[in-house]
Order: sequence, then structure tokens, then C-alpha cells
Amino acid sequence: MSSKILSTAICAVFLLGACAPNRPEDGINDRYEPISRRVHDFNRSVDANLVKPLSAGLSGGKKSEKTQGVGSRAVEAVGNFGKNLALPGKAVNHLLQGKPAPAIRTTFRFFVNSTLGFAGILDPASKDFALPEEDTDFGQTLAAWGVGEGSYLELPLSGPSTERDAVGRLVDLVIDPTRQWLNRDQYLISLGTRVVSKAGERGRFSDSVDSILYGSADSYAQTRLIWLQHRRHELGEEGDYIDPYAE
Repeated sequence: MSSKILSTAICAVFLLGACAPNRPEDGINDRYEPISRRVHDFNRSVDANLVKPLSAGLSGGKKSEKTQGVGSRAVEAVGNFGKNLALPGKAVNHLLQGKPAPAIRTTFRFFVNSTLGFAGILDPASKDFALPEEDTDFGQTLAAWGVGEGSYLELPLSGPSTERDAVGRLVDLVIDPTRQWLNRDQYLISLGTRVVSKAGERGRFSDSVDSILYGSADSYAQTRLIWLQHRRHELGEEGDYIDPYAE
């Protein structure tokens, strides 16, 4: 497993080394814009006709914790299960970034929620052990290694990304330790639970997402601007911060 992680990481670095030009003065490198705009239109159509109505039904709309419906709580439980299965991969990325402390905390969080949290359905690690999720991914690992973000692009169904993050998403699938622990069907189910988690988030932040996708004169440019600023701030590459889910 360790040799696979190392070889995959090295291949990713060499691949991106040739496709990560310097960032232009306006801060936006978008050499795939004509294609990305078509992909954005496709994603927007999928959101309007499938994801938005589905997520609204799953999340039960905007409700307080006391008035959450059974469906909303079920989605939260499934989402917790999926997020828990993603933790081993995050621990690997923390180690690849040279951060043993968050790797240890993430591993401990995984074991707490997998046992006391009934396979991750509940989240006692956050509530009782002060171990909140410390999110990371291989795109962040590449950034820590000094790999440039490359061009912005929008991926079908997956949404906004950069060349660096697109490669990072693929590598995350390869180095995910749960691929070694679960059989094919179990692993596909685990990926499905993560999709449900994303759908639940879409429902909870529906007003903010709708204002970007359907309330902007140019939803593609607005999505690109907000996503890049959010991601760069997340990676410590840019000081200004725009919360894409701000009210």
C-alpha cells in the first residue's frame, strides 16, 4: 500500500509539473473556459432538474435542529457514515503533508466514531472528545509540495476545480485505504454515502447556492471567482476570503 501511494504521488507531481503555468496578473488562469462553460451549463441543468429538488427533499429544507424531520436526520446519519469512511484517506494526506499531529487526531476520530458512533452514523468524536473533522485532500498535499494550481476548470457533475485539484481527486481514490478493506460493492456503497452527504449540504445551503447559480448575471464567472478565492484561502495561498455559503 505504501509503495502504491508513493508511486501515485510521484506520478501526480510529474504530471502537474508540465501543466501548471504561473498565475496571471488578474489571478485567474482559465485556459479551458469555452469547454468549462459548456460543462457549467450541463452541471447547472443537472442541479436544477435533479440535485436541487432531490437535496431539498432529503434535507427537508431549512429547519432548526429541534424541528428536523426523520428524513433530514437519516440523511445526516448517512452523511456521517460516508464522512467517517473518508477519514483514513485524510489521515494519509496529513502524513504526506508532513503533519503527524492532525493525522493522529484524524485516526483517533475514525476509531472513536467507528466504535462509539456505531460505524460513524453518530459523531461522538466531535461532541464528546473535542475531535472535529480536519478536512484535507491530495490537492492540498500537492499545494504543500509546491505544485501550482494550474488552470481553473469545471468538471462534469463534480463541479469547480483546478488542474491540481482534478489530479488530486483521482489520487485520493487510489490512495484511499478503505479500498483495501472493503470489497468492490462495499466500496461503491461507501462512495454513494458520500454523495448523499453532498446532497444534504446542497439542501442546507440552498439559498446561497441558488443565488450564485440562478441569481447571477454570469453564474460561471461568479462560481469561478468565489470557488477560487475560497480554495486559495483554504490552502493559505490568498488572504482575502469569500465564504461560498455566507448568508
